[in-house]
Amino acid sequence: MASAFDLSGKVALITGGNGGIGLGMAEGLAAAGADLVIWGGNRVKNAAAEAKLGTHGRRVLVQRCDVADEQQVDACFADALRQMGRIDACFANAGVSQARSAFQDLDTREWRRVLSVNLDGAFFTLRAAARHMVERGGGGSMVVTSSLAALEGQPRGQHYAAAKGALIAMMRALAVELARHDIRANAVLPGWIETPMAEPLLAWDRFKERVLPRVPLRRWGDPADLGGIAVYLASDASAYHTGDVILIDGGYSIF
Repeated sequence: MASAFDLSGKVALITGGNGGIGLGMAEGLAAAGADLVIWGGNRVKNAAAEAKLGTHGRRVLVQRCDVADEQQVDACFADALRQMGRIDACFANAGVSQARSAFQDLDTREWRRVLSVNLDGAFFTLRAAARHMVERGGGGSMVVTSSLAALEGQPRGQHYAAAKGALIAMMRALAVELARHDIRANAVLPGWIETPMAEPLLAWDRFKERVLPRVPLRRWGDPADLGGIAVYLASDASAYHTGDVILIDGGYSIF
């Protein structure tokens, strides 16, 4: 069964793969033998991610791409295909945090800023992947990084929650439509993970005192905790697994 998790010969694209959860996924994928395409907007983080991932001995292509820009996404995807030959697994992980405000004060520009990356960016990325996978045949895997905000009420974050909830609905629809092409589609919902985006909140003493005791595993998650699920969903081990919402939250949502 171990061979089912061997990703040798497969190429995985991870948006937002230059840090946080995306980098944790990318490291797991590289360790399992996958070649990688990493999309990120920050040149310094891109360079650091390329150096770190390169230690696994796999091919790593790092591209500067703004997923909210439809033309950039299509151009970067086409360039990735020219250089890597194929994309077998596509992880739409890129996201931005929200400016928190009372709903009645939520600015339309802020609403659109968050959705342009967290929802539109995933749409542009997955559409490019679907075109490629359907055309070449042989199936593939699509994964989105959603959030517990899609399931639990999040005050002062309705725009973030709306985007993350929409991702789940989109992946379920893709799972049904693309199954005839042997393309799987799943959503991963991380819990409280220690990333630069979450660091200010997780380091706040009051938040830590109130929330950490509700995590049965009694610790915050680490980006590396997402590596295993990434490997599973990119591998042949998940060949009959599609349309699912997979929680990686240390038990937080059930306690």
